Amino acid sequence: MSEFFAKIKLVFQDKVLRQRILFTLFALVLFRALAAIPVPGVDHTALAKFFASNEFFGLLNIFSGGGLSQLSIVMLAVGPYITASIIMQLMTILSPKLKEMYQEEGEAGRRKFAQYSRLLTVPLALIQGFGFIKLLQSQSVFINLTTFGLISNLLVITAGSILVMWLGELITEYGVGNGVSLIIFAGIVAAIPTEVSQLSFTFSAAQVPIYLVALAVAAIVIVGVVIITEAERPIPVTYAKQVRGNRMYGGASTYLPLRINQAGVIPIIFALSILLFPQMIFKFLQNSSHAILASVSTWFLNILANQWFYGIAYFLLVFVFTYFYTAVTFDPDQISQNLQKNGAFIPGVRPGHSTSEHISRILTRLTLVGALFLGFIAVLPVIMRNVTGITSISIGGTALLIVVSVVIDLVKKIDAQVSIREY
Repeated sequence: MSEFFAKIKLVFQDKVLRQRILFTLFALVLFRALAAIPVPGVDHTALAKFFASNEFFGLLNIFSGGGLSQLSIVMLAVGPYITASIIMQLMTILSPKLKEMYQEEGEAGRRKFAQYSRLLTVPLALIQGFGFIKLLQSQSVFINLTTFGLISNLLVITAGSILVMWLGELITEYGVGNGVSLIIFAGIVAAIPTEVSQLSFTFSAAQVPIYLVALAVAAIVIVGVVIITEAERPIPVTYAKQVRGNRMYGGASTYLPLRINQAGVIPIIFALSILLFPQMIFKFLQNSSHAILASVSTWFLNILANQWFYGIAYFLLVFVFTYFYTAVTFDPDQISQNLQKNGAFIPGVRPGHSTSEHISRILTRLTLVGALFLGFIAVLPVIMRNVTGITSISIGGTALLIVVSVVIDLVKKIDAQVSIREY
């Protein structure tokens, strides 16, 4: 405990680290201030009803940092940038040049890769902004929106998304932790007082056991997220001995850490996008003047609104995308080649193809555990809502996963900075 307080004291005593923390706090406060500025012409009563009856957009609001529920000038937040990053990651499968740039060209290649993601963010922000405006216009959220108003709102929303992307990168460079993750984290944490106040209005003594069960489940989820996030499977690696002159080099033993959750929260974002996209289209077509098109859209929306269908589809998509994203970002063949180039091998396994197969088998089993855990976390709000009957509980498993993961990463970054200052 004394060591913990000594590190806290060192954090505030060190000028550089103190400036980094203060810059991070200032940037997050600025983001929250921007999230409170709405775009013109919004009917906030209709907007509140729309979000109250739509769970998909409630989840999407988490990744917008809370700006979407206010239709603020930063309503898209880092959503287009995350989408652009995902598309660029997927493009590495189709383009060997992009894969080489991302995996083999070092820091310069990753900077160029990130620049392509930023450029792709602009058209994606325009497309997403236009889609949201037209959808919300069809739900009477916008009041007397003219063509000029639509274009001006679209430009403001796009500029707000680019501003938040830039703000996130500034936090990553001059602050502490990952800027994009911290912006999402700030939106989730900022929503907690509102959720608590809503629960206080609907509170009754008969529901005390239900609330206690919900708190216990939340505590278990937090512990589970910490365990799964930190858990890894070490694969022993030995470096071959080499004799140079009268000296012997190598022979050291280390290990290759494979995390259970290699994909993080990305599969949940993938699955949410797949489930959200058709709903946006069908909601837009529901008000069509064509009777058949409107009835088909209503039928599909009723299917998507079914809790059982939503839960099963969400779980399966998260499960599949966990394997998919792990396969995209972790290449056993590349790891095997790197080990062979550096004169390293896994004891009892032949170098080359056998090493790649050995790593793939272990990774497949680990990913199964991670995929099942992420799938459970994704559908936890649906389970809690059906079991407890409390519809006002919206800080579900996905939000807890993001919050706990960001806090763990932030503590590690600060601890690393403290260790550097100590030595």
